[in-house]
Amino acid sequence: MAADLGCTVKELMKDKNLRKKIDLSKYVTDTVGLPTLKDIMEELAKPGRDPRPEFVPFRYDDRVKSIEDLKTGMILPGIVTNITAFGAFVDIGVHQDGLVHKSRMGSKYVENVSEFIKIGQTARVKVIDIDLERKRISLELLE
Repeated sequence: MAADLGCTVKELMKDKNLRKKIDLSKYVTDTVGLPTLKDIMEELAKPGRDPRPEFVPFRYDDRVKSIEDLKTGMILPGIVTNITAFGAFVDIGVHQDGLVHKSRMGSKYVENVSEFIKIGQTARVKVIDIDLERKRISLELLE
């Protein structure tokens, strides 16, 4: 489109009058229809706009770096890394995932864990028990 008008894409994005000169029907093909071309024209008028929701980066709790830093009762952010028939493993940033047993996933009985929680989902968890010798962390999922 820019080449047909003898300008750059940057100029096309900046100049509303240049965009008005474009005859979209010239660019319709069997793979690109008029609705798509209209969407492209709208985006040229609003460069840099991203329709996706704002990305909020995940951050572990700064107080804990290793399993030794954990204390019973701590509430921490985590990311679900694995799902089993009996629960879900959650990474809380201590190089050892903790287990949320399905009996500790909420106030209602959870029959199928994978229908309740998904891999990659962020979660708030409470530390229930820490077994340093066996390197096991028991967690409760907070709603």
